[in-house]
Amino acid sequence: MLFKEIIGQERTKNQLIKTVKDSRIAHAQLFLGPEGSGKLALAIAYAQYINCENKGDIDACGTCPSCRKYKKLVHPDLHFMFPVKRASESDPDNSHDYLEKWRNTLLENPYINPRSWYQMLDLENKQGIIPAHESNRVISKLYFKSFEAEYKMMIVWLPERMNQSAANKLLKLIEEPPPKTVFLMVSENPDLLLPTILSRTQKIQVPRIDDESMFSAISDHFGLEPKKAQEVVRLANGNYLEALHFIHTQEEEKENFQRFVSLMRLCYSRKVVEVLGWVDQNASMGRENLKIFFQYASRMIRENFMLNLNMENIVYLTEEEKSFSDNFSSFINEKNASKIYEQFNRAYRDIQMNAHIKTILLDLSIQLMKLLRL
Repeated sequence: MLFKEIIGQERTKNQLIKTVKDSRIAHAQLFLGPEGSGKLALAIAYAQYINCENKGDIDACGTCPSCRKYKKLVHPDLHFMFPVKRASESDPDNSHDYLEKWRNTLLENPYINPRSWYQMLDLENKQGIIPAHESNRVISKLYFKSFEAEYKMMIVWLPERMNQSAANKLLKLIEEPPPKTVFLMVSENPDLLLPTILSRTQKIQVPRIDDESMFSAISDHFGLEPKKAQEVVRLANGNYLEALHFIHTQEEEKENFQRFVSLMRLCYSRKVVEVLGWVDQNASMGRENLKIFFQYASRMIRENFMLNLNMENIVYLTEEEKSFSDNFSSFINEKNASKIYEQFNRAYRDIQMNAHIKTILLDLSIQLMKLLRL
């Protein structure tokens, strides 16, 4: 992966390139920043630049043997560690078992987040882990001499998912690494990391993607009209994954908006017969689609409450949503905002627990009739 393929982050790119030019490559680095900012992509591009055989001033060459292998993520001196699912105690999984899926995932979209990776692993509502035996595998691999490159690169994605034993074993390796070995760790939640690991790594702070870079990226790649691209940029708030979500789910979002508006108006007017019709109509959506709707509705309640508090500078709504919310937000206030928000979250949890759909929707509607009048 080349630096030029990463959206924005020019200051961070220059910072990383300078460490190579000045021969100040820290052997353990921790990339931190918000979701969708490109932390993992930056770590991979940095690793490629370090081992590029014909480095340029601002990027790897992209054509040398090392770069060609990095492009496919198959360089023998590029290693990965990432969370996987637990198969069994006697036959535990490790990163190597999922390496092909991992490479294909990154080649398709290096802005991956934990949720999407766990879905690919069919983990449902569970989280992946990095078990102790994974650290043993890494230790044995890194103590071999490098195959081709000057540096052996170990990229650890979500080091906070290491169990205590795995983290302690990796800590020993970080403290006394083999020569020319670099650890690049990419964390989504550094507060869960062992303090001893935090204290032994150099921090690379990756900010949100700036609006100008995001606008250029989505306009060029998706051919969006300027007005639509600006709307996506505003809603994404520096998160490329959110930008992709808004681009790919425009029709779904529009349907959920109309569904939300209808429910709010019927419940506020307390039109019981029409509410029952809404329940019957939407009960056939299916559980997954209803979960998406409840998440959408929760977001709309949150944004409307911000509007009510005159905090429009941190409100992220489409033009159509904003037009509706300019009036509706007056009914979402300190008395009912958190209660309405919790009702949608409760409905989401009940759907996950396979409760009866019509019962969930009817109960939700009854509660909204009460709360919208507070």
